[in-house]
Amino acid sequence: MTDIIVISGSPSKHSRSQLAANYAGKLAAEQGLSVKEISVTDFAPEDLIYARFDSPAIVEAGKAINGAKGLIVASPVYKAAYTGVLKALLDLLPQDAFKYKPVLPIMTGGSPAHLLAIDYALKPLIANLKGEPLQGVYLCDHHINKENLDQPVADEETAARINTQTNQFIEAIRRNHAASAVK
Repeated sequence: MTDIIVISGSPSKHSRSQLAANYAGKLAAEQGLSVKEISVTDFAPEDLIYARFDSPAIVEAGKAINGAKGLIVASPVYKAAYTGVLKALLDLLPQDAFKYKPVLPIMTGGSPAHLLAIDYALKPLIANLKGEPLQGVYLCDHHINKENLDQPVADEETAARINTQTNQFIEAIRRNHAASAVK
């Protein structure tokens, strides 16, 4: 079982939102947690568009997500919300796949104008899937250096925010795991 699943909702194979989410995953891995990425680009487009719930890749992703202790969900902002392809994937997951899991939402956009997309679009979706969304991190595109895969968050203040949110996410995972061990 993987501790953290990073769900990348960008249709681009090398997107800024994916880099930011993988950076948060790297920070978690440095604290001893196992991390696996699932990207919307991993699936056949037909599986997502035609809602093939029985697709082996979709079923496997659902099992991995269901077994994880925490999730990082990342998306670029498209039309003031998350991507449609991310929604298509999440619609195919088991209804309780996010249940009782801390979820770190990460979104990227071209300007601060879409900062509230996390609160008004992504967090309600996570809550509907029974996840426990944390505050989350919004990053402007110009704060991400696509050339530096080890440290893609180029802005110091933004890097500090993603570090703080990732640490809170890890603490939430450890609290949930400790509480479930007591039961």
